[in-house]
Amino acid sequence: MAIKRMFDCIEVHEGEPLRIVTSGVPSIPGTSVYDKYIWLKENDIQMCELLTMEPRGVPATCASLIVQSDNPGAKAGFIIMTRGGYAMMSGATAMATATALLEAGFLPIEEPITEFDLESPAGLIHFVCHCKNGKVTRASFCNAPCFPLLIDQEITVPTLGKVTVSVVWGGGSFSVCIDSRQFPKLSLIPDQSQEIMRLSALCTQAAVEQLSFCHPEYPEEKYMISMLYEPSDKEGVTVRSSNAYNMTKINLKKPETWIATLDRGVCGNGTGALMALEYVKGNLKPGEEYVNEGLFDLRFYGTIAEETKIGDYKAIVPCVGGQCWVYGYTKWILEDTDPFPNGFVLNN
Repeated sequence: MAIKRMFDCIEVHEGEPLRIVTSGVPSIPGTSVYDKYIWLKENDIQMCELLTMEPRGVPATCASLIVQSDNPGAKAGFIIMTRGGYAMMSGATAMATATALLEAGFLPIEEPITEFDLESPAGLIHFVCHCKNGKVTRASFCNAPCFPLLIDQEITVPTLGKVTVSVVWGGGSFSVCIDSRQFPKLSLIPDQSQEIMRLSALCTQAAVEQLSFCHPEYPEEKYMISMLYEPSDKEGVTVRSSNAYNMTKINLKKPETWIATLDRGVCGNGTGALMALEYVKGNLKPGEEYVNEGLFDLRFYGTIAEETKIGDYKAIVPCVGGQCWVYGYTKWILEDTDPFPNGFVLNN
């Protein structure tokens, strides 16, 4: 057997399976992590697909690639990998990255609080990690600026009719934010996961096809997730949400394609997007806590760190935090006779 590629990883979750790749990374050209991200997108999609798709991953797997950073303020760099390709930023995966680097000893833990910066394709990300007995009990990060581009836009969705959505940049991807109260029979609970995936796939694809939007600084970025949300009646919880992402091609004329991949945890980018939307609508102010509860009752906690503008758009820098759990240390290989060197995807 000849081994073509080999990776050491730390397996982490916050409901969502998150894989932190600590070795086996090739030498990647570029002076910034954004440059390295662009190079990987153009030259090494195999590494991304190999580590996130089946048989080595499951539909919800996301990963973080630890890379060198030339930024003097950064301890390291990281690049997000999903089944949809490389991504500029993922909040939950950023928290998992910080947790893994501290708990595995790559960075020193200082109790009760450890602070440091990592460089992502979206820029320098500041982390504040609460630590006790060698464990990260909450990893918080200040994201790249988040802002709505389109608010309360009406789209036409097969089987649903008119649906009102907002399109928000969540720091590393677009979110189509959908108030789930528009669907009276829908509850954001695990037992309704199939319907959540169907609605998410339909609304996301319809938004992509019917709405025009562009990030003023990253015009090439088009990746979009969905954020279904509803106000919570639980004390101390602002909203309950469920997010999904389209990893296979959705055809609005073919019902058999109407399925998205459901996030098992809480979405960090989506939390920032919802916070930015509420801020611009006048419902969230600096100093107020925003608590987002996911499908399995895990929670992310957000506050506004800064008010700013991106181009003509009012924006915020959100700080979002939550807890992640390390559950394994693994080694993955690709040997020369493997029939799936890039993995595979089933639309199920």
